[in-house]
Amino acid sequence: MKLLHIDSSILGANSVSRQLSAEAVKAWVAVHPNTQVQYLDLAVNTPPDLSADALGFRTGQEAKTEAERAQNAISETLVSQLLEADVLVIGAPFYNFSIPTQLRSWIDRVLQGGRTFRYTANGPEGLAGGKKVIVVESRGGIYSTSEGGRAMEHQESYLQTIFGFIGITDVHFARAEGLAMGPEARAAAISKAQAEIAQAVATPLQQTVAA
Repeated sequence: MKLLHIDSSILGANSVSRQLSAEAVKAWVAVHPNTQVQYLDLAVNTPPDLSADALGFRTGQEAKTEAERAQNAISETLVSQLLEADVLVIGAPFYNFSIPTQLRSWIDRVLQGGRTFRYTANGPEGLAGGKKVIVVESRGGIYSTSEGGRAMEHQESYLQTIFGFIGITDVHFARAEGLAMGPEARAAAISKAQAEIAQAVATPLQQTVAA
C-alpha cells in the first residue's frame, strides 16, 4: 500500500495542520505497517502557477521548448504520485476562507483530462477512484455550526468537490476549528480532530463517511 502525505501550511513547526497530518500518517502506519509513505511539502516545493508553458497536459500539444518540457515534467510527477497512491493524507489549513495557494497549485496540476477525469456523453467521469483521502483541516474560527459560517467556507466544500470530480468518494475530514479562540478552545479543537483522525484510520478502505 502506498500513502501520499501532503502538507501545505506555510507556518512550519507552528502549524496545527502539519502536526495533525503527521499524527494521521503515524496512526495509519501503525495499523498498516507495510505502507510506503511518500511526503510532499507544498510550502517548500510549490508547483509553479499554470502558464502558457505548462498547458501541455490540457492542450495535448507536444512540448517544443525547454520551458515546456520542464513544466510538463512537474505536472507528470505530481499526477503520477497521485495515481500511484492508495491513501492520501492532506494537511489543509484555512486561509482567507479557502485553501492555501500552494495546495491549489497542486490541484491545478493533477486535474488532467484523460488521467484523473474525462468527459463523456453523460458528463464528466472521475478516473482516480479507489483511493482513501484523509483531509486534516485547521481553522482559526468556527465555520461549521452556522449557516453564515458554512456560506463563507470554501475549504472543505471545495476539496470535497475536487475529489468527487476525479472519482474519489472515500473522503474523510478531520476538522480542528476555533484554534484562535483561546487556549481551551484550541485544545478542544485539536482533541476533536484527533478523534476524527482515529475514526478515519479505523474505517475500511472504500467506505465513504459523511463529513
